[in-house]
Amino acid sequence: MNLSSLSSQLNMSVQELRSKARERGFFISPKANKIDNFLAKKIMDALGQQDSARLKPAAAAAEPQKVKLPTFIKVRDFADLLKLPVTAVIKELIKNGIMATINEEVDFETATIVAQDLGFIVEEEAQKDTQEFGLGFLQDVLKSEKEEDLRLRPPIVAIMGHVDHGKTTLLDTIRKTKVAEGESGGITQHIGAYRVKKNDKWITFLDTPGHEAFSEMRARGANVTDLIVLVVAADDGVRPQTLEVINRAKFTNTPMIVAINKIDKPEANVMKAKQELAGQGVLTEEWGGKTVAVEISAKQGIGIDNLLEMILLTAEVENFRANPSGRTVGTIIESKVMQGKGPTATVIVQNGHLRVGDIIVAGAAFGRVRSLEDEKGRRLKEAGPSTPAQISGFSEVPQVGDILQTVAALDEAKKIASVAQKKNQSHRLISKQAIMGDAESKTLNLIIKADVAGSLEAIKQSIAKLKNDEVKINILSDGVGEVNESDVLSADNSKGIIISFRSKINPKALGLAKQKGVVIDSYDVIYELIEDVTSAVIKMFTPELEKIVNGQARVLAIFRTEKGQMIVGGRSEEGIVKKNSQIAIYRDGTELGRGEILELQQSKVAAKSVNKNEEFGIKLKTAVKIKEGDILESFEEKIKKKTL
Repeated sequence: MNLSSLSSQLNMSVQELRSKARERGFFISPKANKIDNFLAKKIMDALGQQDSARLKPAAAAAEPQKVKLPTFIKVRDFADLLKLPVTAVIKELIKNGIMATINEEVDFETATIVAQDLGFIVEEEAQKDTQEFGLGFLQDVLKSEKEEDLRLRPPIVAIMGHVDHGKTTLLDTIRKTKVAEGESGGITQHIGAYRVKKNDKWITFLDTPGHEAFSEMRARGANVTDLIVLVVAADDGVRPQTLEVINRAKFTNTPMIVAINKIDKPEANVMKAKQELAGQGVLTEEWGGKTVAVEISAKQGIGIDNLLEMILLTAEVENFRANPSGRTVGTIIESKVMQGKGPTATVIVQNGHLRVGDIIVAGAAFGRVRSLEDEKGRRLKEAGPSTPAQISGFSEVPQVGDILQTVAALDEAKKIASVAQKKNQSHRLISKQAIMGDAESKTLNLIIKADVAGSLEAIKQSIAKLKNDEVKINILSDGVGEVNESDVLSADNSKGIIISFRSKINPKALGLAKQKGVVIDSYDVIYELIEDVTSAVIKMFTPELEKIVNGQARVLAIFRTEKGQMIVGGRSEEGIVKKNSQIAIYRDGTELGRGEILELQQSKVAAKSVNKNEEFGIKLKTAVKIKEGDILESFEEKIKKKTL
């Protein structure tokens, strides 16, 4: 923040600001024209107390004034509405940790807190057609379709697995043998997804394994995948990213098929791969489980037809359906600016039909569909359920994971997009805080409010997967709609946390929460919400010490014995002996006690560590009477990192 700007907020010169800040113990470099926002807030808190009363409305003694605030408001307009100098409003924003200029916007919750601090009673202006459409909205649309209108649709498949296990090779092999069969030139344009035909039935493949777009979709809570094909190399088995995919499938309740790849290699061991999968709870049919496992060689094209048949069989069992004539919605899986086309995006249509000329909105982007193209760059007139298509005609590039929908008029699309745009750009005070449970009782009490039923259901299902034997997670209440005073009182009585997902917070509830010290956590991304709840649960676990052995040495000679101390000579037999480690003393396999290293020497020179097969002298602080032949174990103890 500029010093000139800060000084004007405090109604003093820059020189006076420097002097008074120095008197209060703050250091500002004599040459500095700017300071960081954190320091600016500290100085504002310290020097702004004397005139804080002046910021209150003139009629403070009378009944507090009422103001109506919109969803978003510029700082200048906010000051005009409160009939206060803009410097006074900016000063109050800074005190709350918001560094906003006169022309920047703040959201309703932030403006409410500031207005209440200044003595106003806040009401919210009625807003028309300002709903932002997220993941929950998509789920609600799909669930609202009538049973008789639903039709089978192609499965949407993601091929995932550990690096170098053959994901990309498998995708390329399927694409070349099925998409480009009998054609020359193959695919000329990559759009992040493609379709193949097997037994007169379509399968849609997401062409983003390991791609950052997939991580973005996951972070934003979007889950367009119907089926995961987990690729496991027969010569390598289960690896870290294999476990990530297994956990993802469990977390999202997504059906999974295992493709055991590289069976053509001499070192391939299919049974070992299946055994390791069983150890992670993935039981293939041969091991008495229900997971389909197909042996393939993506490089040689072996087993590809069988894999596609298993995908179609699983899709038939899962019964994936949509309404081709229903409301058109989909998910953005890729977006970019293309020369000659402007902002473009690849969408997977999940319900209804997308057509050229349709008016669309996705996040902060809106427009009219100028062109629809498939994975080969061929023009399409329309795209139905499970069809990937590249769209041009957006006002700007939408984000990966945004929900796309069609609306009746361009003005309506613009209004919906403006809400998302303002939300991205505005300064927010109510946002992520640290979710903390009751460490003493090992209990996490939650009150959840969401924008729509679909979001609420997704959150509750995800939290249910975090249940464990040590920490109790209680969802005291949940619902769709704004956070109200009743929620705050309930949280206060139960030492609970309020989680708000894309839902509004009542102005009175905001004031009451501040008064009671109740935490309201606001989220826009489901994955971030679940990560924070997971972190809160893990923090309440009882810490465990993990013993890490560095090495072992054998005692060869006793040089000196004193009260509580001994000097001995030895030779390292395994690993290393470290100066800063602890020592456990063993005789005939039994631990006699422990010691602390006071000195460690090699050839009468101080050493930090001693390697294997090297001799050394060591001075130990210990109550144990060490003898020749005893084993000294060098080890360290660290707090074991807990996971769910």
